[in-house]
Amino acid sequence: MTAPLPSRRVGRSGLLVSAVGLGCNNFGRSGTRTETLEGTREVVDAALDAGVTFLDTADMYGKDPGLSETLMGQALQGRRDRVILATKFGHHGRDMGYPVPGSKGSRSYVRRAVEGSLRRLRTDWIDLYQLHTPDPHTAIEETLDVLTDLVREGKVRYIGHSNLAGWQIAEAHYVAAERAGVPFVSAQNHYSLLARAAEREVLPAVERFGLGFLPYFPLHNGLLTGKFTRDHAPADTRIMRQRQHVWRDAPWDAVDAYRAFCDERGITMLEATFGWLLSQPTLSSVIAGATSAEQVRANAAAATAWTPTADDLAAIDELFPLPEDPGARV
Repeated sequence: MTAPLPSRRVGRSGLLVSAVGLGCNNFGRSGTRTETLEGTREVVDAALDAGVTFLDTADMYGKDPGLSETLMGQALQGRRDRVILATKFGHHGRDMGYPVPGSKGSRSYVRRAVEGSLRRLRTDWIDLYQLHTPDPHTAIEETLDVLTDLVREGKVRYIGHSNLAGWQIAEAHYVAAERAGVPFVSAQNHYSLLARAAEREVLPAVERFGLGFLPYFPLHNGLLTGKFTRDHAPADTRIMRQRQHVWRDAPWDAVDAYRAFCDERGITMLEATFGWLLSQPTLSSVIAGATSAEQVRANAAAATAWTPTADDLAAIDELFPLPEDPGARV
């Protein structure tokens, strides 16, 4: 029998999330089962049944901007209060059609963005509202001021950020304190066994300022699920549809050694990867994408399947060491 999925606190905040989250970037994505409402509803149903209650999306996700949020809003009708709903705004790589396209952290832009997300999600509030990418055109003071207003108005419960560097995390913390504003409670950055750069500055800043860490691409686009080998890649996967270089350029000697590590312990690569991620002290939830109910159930089960020992963690570190800092002095 699978153990119940535990909840974790997001940093020092009062927000509790399931230890495994559902990344909803595949909802509305062309060529996937979850391109449709039916497929999206199947995945959402499976998530709730498995105890996954933390759903993370962004206003830009979907083949058309906003489609992921639209499908989620429809799929969650009548059960909004069963989930912790997170979304993002302000990604510099996609135009949402709002004015001031070059200033996506500005008061004007954020106001338009949050109203659009609330409408598409069919909800009166967002549990975690996140700045998707830094806005070089707007001072963080302005962004924090408008986000503070949204929290005080009840449209947003907590605020977070994504893709900020360590120094930007520190700046935002001190700006919020100086202005008696609402502080960020979470950081969402790229992190996996094959992408550990966040350990240099981001994770120390997250720990220092009491944030919860939410890694994206934690399974490295599926490469760490065990489905891929150096000689075989499933055709119906995101890697083969959009990111074939991830498979082609993978460090296969290390991945094969990791597979042997898992075989020796009688666990799957998926279980080992979740166990390693959940052992990180600041991590609040592993946000894993899915396009099928089977993937959701497998991710939820993997979260409680294996807890690594200190020796296990040391062995994994040897297989996937933190790459040398290219900016470090010799």
